[in-house]
Amino acid sequence: MTTKFKQIISGVLLAALSSLSVSALAQTCSDKNYLYHQAFPPGGESDVSARHQQIVLKKKCPAIDTVIQYKAGAGGALMWSQMNQLPGDGLNIIGVNLPHIVFQPLEGQVQYKTADVTPVFWFHYTPDLLVVPEQSPIKSFADFIKAAQANPGKLSLGGSGLNSANHAAHERLNAAFKVKTIYIPFKGTGDMATSVLGAQVDGAMTYVPFAITNKGRIRPLAVAMEKRHPLLPDVPTFKELGVDWVDGAYRGIAVPKSTPAEAKKRIFDQWAALNSDPEMLTLAAKIGFELVNVGVDKMDAFMAEKTKLYTESAKRLDFSKK
Repeated sequence: MTTKFKQIISGVLLAALSSLSVSALAQTCSDKNYLYHQAFPPGGESDVSARHQQIVLKKKCPAIDTVIQYKAGAGGALMWSQMNQLPGDGLNIIGVNLPHIVFQPLEGQVQYKTADVTPVFWFHYTPDLLVVPEQSPIKSFADFIKAAQANPGKLSLGGSGLNSANHAAHERLNAAFKVKTIYIPFKGTGDMATSVLGAQVDGAMTYVPFAITNKGRIRPLAVAMEKRHPLLPDVPTFKELGVDWVDGAYRGIAVPKSTPAEAKKRIFDQWAALNSDPEMLTLAAKIGFELVNVGVDKMDAFMAEKTKLYTESAKRLDFSKK
């Protein structure tokens, strides 16, 4: 075979592979705009996540737009109680959060049940993180446990919201390490940050992005991840400390219950492709989001596991029977 002939064959193969790649992408992309419904107002972590996805999705599917719409209220429940009224056309996508969609129905104050939500992909979580102010005499997790054991019911830990993910993490901390600390709920992360940075509370149960944003002003003590976070290499995981705790606030997408199976699969494939995009990986790492890939094939087992876990947490919070 001559060199020239080899070059011709190589060129034909490259063209064919390129054509297949474009064809595959075209099959994955919708032919109409997505409506991406958000249950929280602009500016929060859910919105930041959606904006990142919007940017990367436009790069992958330039012929369509992802239109972000907001229906915020009742901690997300306003959107989630109405999501099944949307057309199941494969174009309506709803941002959903854990443990919210388990906790809220257990509290009994919302117009939906966990089973009413149809998630198709969980794309990341913000890992639970225990922190203290930089000026705290507590220098390590061992110091924290020693102080908590010496002063039961005295150490105060802030968090965002009552009966929230932070509150549940606080109760889990107390139960796992057999200590008694006090939870101080704040309206949001901003209010909590002011008190933590000013040492008005002894510490906080929060998430990794809080430590990244406030680097040098707080001291992280332990993180709920499989491995140490690359931006927090000196912070041990709870698993290193003897507790199997890999958890936090999960974010994902759901669809109306009437959405056909093939449309669910297409949406899952599209969002899974976003999670493997180098730009998305970079954006997530900078903020502190830990990417996960829980799709339709793993959804039932994942939701069963998380529902059991958060139901147990709800019992510790004492609101599951209200």
